Amino acid sequence: GDVQFIDYEYSGYNYLAYDIGNHFNEFAGVSDVDYSLYPDRELQGQWLRSYLEAYKEYKGFGTEVTEKEVEILFIQVNQFALASHFFWGLWALIQAKYSTIDFDFLGYAIVRFNQYFKMKPEVTALKVPE
Repeated sequence: GDVQFIDYEYSGYNYLAYDIGNHFNEFAGVSDVDYSLYPDRELQGQWLRSYLEAYKEYKGFGTEVTEKEVEILFIQVNQFALASHFFWGLWALIQAKYSTIDFDFLGYAIVRFNQYFKMKPEVTALKVPE
């Protein structure tokens, strides 16, 4: 049979925090986007702590995770969630011009850029703990 590759952005090395931020953004869906489904700080904290525990265990560093480590990753993830909105907003603008797929790419671009500008002040105000 034939093999078709899709989602090339997932085929290479990417920033860990970008992939997690993009994952959290996708909680909102694609066709009927609802950013109230974006995980709140508590759920993100639990998810990130579990991720860091599993990572440390895999690397042989034990499973002890500090609040500072979770907070740093939380900030990085949410900063990259902004980058994800911008990336997918630009992608959707290009698709609106060239794609033959029956999808409201322009509407999707607007939704992603609106969420970017909504989140930006709160996310850029986050400070990495010393």
